[in-house]
Amino acid sequence: HEGILLAMEEQNAKGGIKGKKIEIIALDNQGKPEEAATAVTKLITQNKVLAILGEVASSRSLAMAPIAQSYKVPMISPSSTNPKVTEQGDYIFRVCFIDPFQGFVMAKFANESLKAKKVAILRDVKNDYSVGLANFFSDTFKKMGGEIVIDQSYSAGDMDFKAQLTAIRAKNPEAIFVPGYYTEVGLIARQSRELGIKVPLLGGDGWDSPKLFEIGGNALEGSFFSNHYSSDSKEPQVQEFIKKYKARFNTIPDGLAAMGYDAANALFAAMERTQNLTGQEIRDEIAKTKDFAGVTGRISIDNERNAVKSAVVLKVSGKAYQYQTTVTPSS
Repeated sequence: HEGILLAMEEQNAKGGIKGKKIEIIALDNQGKPEEAATAVTKLITQNKVLAILGEVASSRSLAMAPIAQSYKVPMISPSSTNPKVTEQGDYIFRVCFIDPFQGFVMAKFANESLKAKKVAILRDVKNDYSVGLANFFSDTFKKMGGEIVIDQSYSAGDMDFKAQLTAIRAKNPEAIFVPGYYTEVGLIARQSRELGIKVPLLGGDGWDSPKLFEIGGNALEGSFFSNHYSSDSKEPQVQEFIKKYKARFNTIPDGLAAMGYDAANALFAAMERTQNLTGQEIRDEIAKTKDFAGVTGRISIDNERNAVKSAVVLKVSGKAYQYQTTVTPSS
């Protein structure tokens, strides 16, 4: 939300779009798909918005996308990585990589960098993001010669994971892939260490939040996850974004803030290129996005309305993320 606000403020300071100031209308969906569907309907039918930025999570984007498509209102998700999201229609886009690639990145990292041959999975069965990412990781890791020794599950909102972790411990994996969100991941990390499990946890971009440390503490030390950008990057546009964000919000932006910023700016650039700011024109211009210089990398929208871009792997060290490597789609 803050990344989108910063992009809006910068664009309005430059005169807005076609002489008109941008207004962001933000609704809270309470983390529930049904509330996301209600919110997007209100934004389109009552607020008459020109475009939708959101949602963050794939489950909520999947609830919203058919509605945006039916009204022909362009929608860009900053960070919903499940492939099904953009399959909902030709008005639905994203500026992030997708889970088949993210699963490949972490399987490759586990296999090549960690030299792991046996990995366990602990997935959230009620979450499209977690289930999809777990499947893509598993398929890729096995193709690389690795073994998934056990595949356990939980549901979002659970607080006790010791039964699953005890079953995992019995299989002696060299790493545990936990493709969930930081709320549960922090608890899983703590409980795994309490059970004497010392192997690294691996995850995806859903880990990225300052709250991960609040929940997980030292238990996360030495774990790894894939993400959209690294604040360690020496790229000038990244450091400039961090400087502006810190000045405005007094904190270092996480990957989701950077993705929100990129999604908003890609949308604004597309809107600038239209003649009349119609839904069809905005849709067509978003689809033409090529080599857009975002904070999270150069973004090109492919024929399936997905972003072709790289991912980074970060290591949890202390209360910070250390950059490990960048993986590009071509590699």
